[in-house]
Amino acid sequence: MKRSSNATSSGSLSLEKMAANSAQLSLINTHIDNNEHRLGPLLPILHDIQNEIGYIPDMAISEISKRLNLSRAEVHGVVSFYHHFSTKPRGRHIVEVCCAESCQALGGRELQQYAKDKLGLDWYQTSKDGEITLEPVYCLGNCACSPAVRVGMQMLGRVDNDDFDELIDALTTVPLTLIQES
Repeated sequence: MKRSSNATSSGSLSLEKMAANSAQLSLINTHIDNNEHRLGPLLPILHDIQNEIGYIPDMAISEISKRLNLSRAEVHGVVSFYHHFSTKPRGRHIVEVCCAESCQALGGRELQQYAKDKLGLDWYQTSKDGEITLEPVYCLGNCACSPAVRVGMQMLGRVDNDDFDELIDALTTVPLTLIQES
């Protein structure tokens, strides 16, 4: 019996997905192994998974609940409580725009709207290329330099539209590799 090319390609996609899931599960178990001996291991495990994978996949919630003898609801409750954790993939760069009162008083609302318009995104959306996720944050603790923006560990203060443009240009500029012909 002949297989259509669609069946073959969907079968290989399924195998690729299974391999990726297996690799993720192995990584998740490694982080649980490294932390389960600690007093209160849940947060360190979640931080390690979030930092390595970029989000907390559903299989992590299941595996953590089994290994730590917690309900899925308990683990999910912690994941959903803390803003740092995400249950879906985010962009390579998380652009956080402060929405607290100090930043709003010094042009933050205008910057928030400018950021959304510039990126063509709303809060918690990721660019089509997977590079940037735009998120609101309620106080970055940089009130003396409002309005503030954070990307990863980089804090920026007194950000205006031109500064935001420079930031986005720096994040989206991909160096080209020249191929020299022999």
